[in-house]
Amino acid sequence: MTPFYMIFEFFLLKYLFLLFGEVNESYLMGLTVFIGLLHCVPLFFETKKSTSIGRILTTVDGVWMWASVMFFIEIVVIYMLGMFVSLPFELVLCLILIVPLLGVYNFYKAHKLVVNEKTLILDNLSRDINIAHLSDVHFGSVRHRPIIKSIADKLKELEDVCDVAIISGDLADGSSVVETDDFSDFNDVNMPVIFTPGNHDFYPGIENVIAACKNAGIVVLDNERKEFGDLNIFGLTFSFEDRPFPKIDESCLNPSMINIINYHVPYNWEEFSSLGFDIQLSGHTHGGQFYPAVNVANILFKYNKGLFKDNFGKYLHVTTGVGSMDTPMRWGTDSEIVILKLRKS
Repeated sequence: MTPFYMIFEFFLLKYLFLLFGEVNESYLMGLTVFIGLLHCVPLFFETKKSTSIGRILTTVDGVWMWASVMFFIEIVVIYMLGMFVSLPFELVLCLILIVPLLGVYNFYKAHKLVVNEKTLILDNLSRDINIAHLSDVHFGSVRHRPIIKSIADKLKELEDVCDVAIISGDLADGSSVVETDDFSDFNDVNMPVIFTPGNHDFYPGIENVIAACKNAGIVVLDNERKEFGDLNIFGLTFSFEDRPFPKIDESCLNPSMINIINYHVPYNWEEFSSLGFDIQLSGHTHGGQFYPAVNVANILFKYNKGLFKDNFGKYLHVTTGVGSMDTPMRWGTDSEIVILKLRKS
């Protein structure tokens, strides 16, 4: 995709610079080549061995990708308005400066981990249960060891509040190699941490992700179920074409318990609900991550983010995730861990 990205960047920069005067296309071509190399070269080395310089360069590229989208939207608006009215140079400059100002907020928002709470009313509860639900950590070049420590520290704060933590896939994202000790901070968390792989967990090698999880004391549910107190949790791993979708039937359930299916993508909820699962936990969408992608995600995904309840009293929770995909920016969504408070009606 890099050649197409470079073509986009060339014309984006050209029309951006034309707002302020003439453009030397030879210089512009050199800048475009530099952006293209920044986009692919660090990532190539990061998949072999992650380094601090590689992570910095990949982060810079991610921030610029976000800025490119914002500049593109602004340029379209400015040129369309320019067809009808003459815009003062000062106004154009102020509009362009909105992007870096928004960038500071977006970067801060993406790195501020918050705890949200939602209440689920269930008739078959024998006691109150709290679940820490998270997803889409996207450990990689852009979000590396600090995000793991941040999550582990936050879960340690919730040890006296929550009975279990459940991660709904994409613990890694494939932008960097996963070493055995990369998730070791989770060893300090004094409550069960359960993980079921999502699509991105396969990109750095699913065996590497699972090995790092087991080294960190994380319970991996790979198309299997396990009981924790009053909870029966079935982990449904994301299925690719060479990894067939498993059979989901009554054997995955325990009628005397609260039945939870942990599935990375917010699909098949109606089917799982009718089968007997009380709760589906999902992620994947990031809630769109930032505007205007949030609006697009609301169209693309039937269940984009939040808590949903059907006519049978069954729930689907889609978290906006902890990490970020490609670009470390958020706007209109939280980097969140959600405490799901299971209560009897």
